[in-house]
Amino acid sequence: MEIEVMTVQTVQEQARENVEPNGEKMGEEIRGTEALIVLDHVSKSFGDLEVLRDISLRVNRGEFVSILGPSGSGKSTLFNMITGLLPSDSGDLKIDGEIGYMQQKDLLLPWKTVMDNITLPLRFKGVNKKLAREQADALIDRVGLRGYEEHYPSQLSGGMKQRASFLRTFLASGEIMLLDEPFGALDSMTKSGMQSWLLEVQEAFGATILFITHDIEEAILLSDRIYILSSRPGVVKEELSVSFATGDKRGRLLDPEMLRMKEAIKKFL
Repeated sequence: MEIEVMTVQTVQEQARENVEPNGEKMGEEIRGTEALIVLDHVSKSFGDLEVLRDISLRVNRGEFVSILGPSGSGKSTLFNMITGLLPSDSGDLKIDGEIGYMQQKDLLLPWKTVMDNITLPLRFKGVNKKLAREQADALIDRVGLRGYEEHYPSQLSGGMKQRASFLRTFLASGEIMLLDEPFGALDSMTKSGMQSWLLEVQEAFGATILFITHDIEEAILLSDRIYILSSRPGVVKEELSVSFATGDKRGRLLDPEMLRMKEAIKKFL
């Protein structure tokens, strides 16, 4: 199977011409794809330090899109602009929906129970405590935390803390989730289990996910598309569509195409 590699310029040109890479006209399903996140030529500097330059990307409803790049390439700065924590210096940024932002650290409050931590964003929105707990309780089985609702973070494993943080992020967003290297601090066995779990939950919830990682294999395993950032100042070097084993992404780990795509990505880093 061929790896579909498209430069940003090529993607933009094809969109304007309304054709697919093979030259055929796009179908209604492709033309009608709803973008929830759109960045158009966005740049950011801090004083004389240029962090991001001319970034263009889009995330469509229900997609899992990864941003892959080396440390210091501006990935977290990009998330902070998407959430509105930082303004961009130039370009356009459009968001259609509420955003939940999950960072690498779980950031659970140690003096609150799992249930109280999970429902915190709903309480901030003015939802009364009883209704907030009912909403969380309806999803608690999906994240494997039934029976741990009244435990405290110190009583949970690393993976359980991340699942609690994921559900809190989902309740905060309802649709768009920004995940900033959420598994980076986990050991390899826990990380592998969390990756499989995330794929299951994303399918069940139908969430739209923008995911930061510097792990090439993780990006290929989880993603529908991958944007590759250069080192600082971060620019989008390539956009890749991960078009193999789309029915069950977990099967990608044993697919020979995984190795081929890893080698192709390394050429851009």
